[in-house]
Amino acid sequence: MSAPGDIGIPNRTSGGSTPTRSPVGSPISHFLIPSPVPTKRTRTYSASERAASGPSQKGTVTSFCREKGHGFIEPSSGGDKVFVHISDFDGDYVPKVGDEVQYKRCPIPPKNEKFSAVHVQIVHPVEGVKHERWDNNSPLQE
Repeated sequence: MSAPGDIGIPNRTSGGSTPTRSPVGSPISHFLIPSPVPTKRTRTYSASERAASGPSQKGTVTSFCREKGHGFIEPSSGGDKVFVHISDFDGDYVPKVGDEVQYKRCPIPPKNEKFSAVHVQIVHPVEGVKHERWDNNSPLQE
């Protein structure tokens, strides 16, 4: 017989009656769908090596949200915008719209039709805008 508030989601238990908790603290987090975009932590070694051996590209940051952890880069050579994840920035400063960056492209599974920017470095920060460091809010020294 089910409890009055039971919605039919099974609890994970560790032998007793107390549900086990996941690292994020939710007893039902095993139902969450993983992100289809591989980040630096979830990218396979072979995908990382292919990206590192590829040619460098240049582009301009068109959007970036530090809270959401991602943004887009407009390639200098033209074409579709390239997705960039917060974990793929190499360097100490948060990117701003208009920053010129250098990056390498890595295909996004499962179809590998679109690309993600990896090994992203700010090569020319936009002038007139203060850049904060990732670890604190100190501005970029120019």
